[in-house]
Amino acid sequence: MPRTGTLPKHRARPGLLLFLLIVAAVAMSGVAFQPGAWYAGLTKPFWTPPNWLFPPVWTLLYIMIAIAGWLIFSMPDTRLRLLWVIQLGLNALWSWLFFGLHHFAAGLVDILALLVSIGAILLLSRPISKTVTWLMLPYFLWVAYASTLNAGILILN
Repeated sequence: MPRTGTLPKHRARPGLLLFLLIVAAVAMSGVAFQPGAWYAGLTKPFWTPPNWLFPPVWTLLYIMIAIAGWLIFSMPDTRLRLLWVIQLGLNALWSWLFFGLHHFAAGLVDILALLVSIGAILLLSRPISKTVTWLMLPYFLWVAYASTLNAGILILN
């Protein structure tokens, strides 16, 4: 029987709802910067998907990012926690740079840093949690694809 006042052996983690709300706030920051007519007028790479595809893909990815964050914050590795926060900040920053300021070069720098941070999460989480790795892998692949779109728009415009 544990003594009164002793801490559990594992870290208590904040609830999943908190992570869903944090990630939803980042998603809403992206919604604040809509593509609009200026984006429609840009020359885009031939591999640009239809606009209707982005909301469902990002909704699913954001849910997976929140679940991964919830799991990461129960792990002892502070590097993973820091990387998760960094990637979330870079994610929010990209929409402001690309859609808000129309600064494609700064957007590309940001999205490449985002890709590196997600890649680092994949590498660090793999030996600790395959679940986190699988949750973050689609995000990594989508951001890699989005990086090519950002680069293509920069080159073509």
